[in-house]
Amino acid sequence: MPPPPPPPPPLPTSDRAQPTKSHSMAISSHVAGDGLPPGSASSIISRSVSGYHLLTIDGYSGTKDVPNGEWIDSCPFRVGGHTWHLRYYPNGETSEYADSIALYLALDDTVAKGEAVKAKVKFSLIDKDGKPLPVHTMTTNINDFSVDNTWGFPNFMKREKLEKSEHLKDDSFTVKVDVTIMSVFHAQETPSILVPPSDMHRHFGDLLSSKAGVDVEFLVGGETFSAHRSVLAAWSPVFRAEFFGPMKEGTTTEAIRIDDMEAQVFNALVTYIYTDTLTDMKQQEESDMAQHLLVAADRYDLERLKLICADKLCKHINTSSVTTILALADQHHCHELKSACLVFLSSPTNLDAAMESEGFEFLTKNCPGVMKDILVSQVVPRKRKSKART
Repeated sequence: MPPPPPPPPPLPTSDRAQPTKSHSMAISSHVAGDGLPPGSASSIISRSVSGYHLLTIDGYSGTKDVPNGEWIDSCPFRVGGHTWHLRYYPNGETSEYADSIALYLALDDTVAKGEAVKAKVKFSLIDKDGKPLPVHTMTTNINDFSVDNTWGFPNFMKREKLEKSEHLKDDSFTVKVDVTIMSVFHAQETPSILVPPSDMHRHFGDLLSSKAGVDVEFLVGGETFSAHRSVLAAWSPVFRAEFFGPMKEGTTTEAIRIDDMEAQVFNALVTYIYTDTLTDMKQQEESDMAQHLLVAADRYDLERLKLICADKLCKHINTSSVTTILALADQHHCHELKSACLVFLSSPTNLDAAMESEGFEFLTKNCPGVMKDILVSQVVPRKRKSKART
């Protein structure tokens, strides 16, 4: 097994915590998820109103004396807040349909100009059981009704066909007229309650700062850190195994020593577990802290924290740091970060400069797989250029 890559550079001495008996962890005020914009909702509502009227022609043979083009009005009826009546033409509305029965719907109400009532009508002959007959059903489109406009069918049914059918019984038949009035569309605000974003991270941060109910202590870099086993175990499979698996740390009351990690890094690690955010760090120290924290995240199997650190390190890749970051990414299985380093080194100029750094010698001796990847990153772009020339 090749030796591990060189450790990340030590954090600046001026900002490293000094040994004390106990330590309260600082909580960052910058938390993801805050500041969600308020929302609202509304609806566009369309409702139709329906009703029907049964028109019975009792004494059909007597109505045939009514001349073509003349009608008999039904009694008025109400649907959708409007008054309507039917026009029954026993001998048709026009000479063209003199052999047919015509039926029309008329609006009795006076409406303002440009404010016609929109409705559609279905005329159905009723059988002896009171059910509409589909073969003798006709439906209009949606039309504008006013006092001057009636809508229906001039050829609802031929008289000869009706007279030969079983539906004319005792010189009587019935028609069902379904009227559907289309309402005016209108907008309506939908009541809603503004739900604030989750502040669970704040509660956990307060719990950590207050030390209420802590049940485990860590001794790191001369400092003592208090925490809750269940919270750490909920995030980290490694902590879960240590506290609740067959390991002595699960029952020990003594502080757990961590000798290969700096107090500042452990503070950031535990703060992240409780608050899902990183402690504030100075721009010039971000690269060093991200390297240390990436190692800690890999140790405790915190994959999201690893990706956060890898993302920060991508912004610090340069000719002097790329070899160290590449070795770190390879050692701790950060594939995205490793790919970013290889893309940077695919430039011959960047590679030449990186070869002069101290970390390159380490890569050559201890990371043959990485060296192969670097070689491939150089060969592939050149092949592409050659094909482009041809």
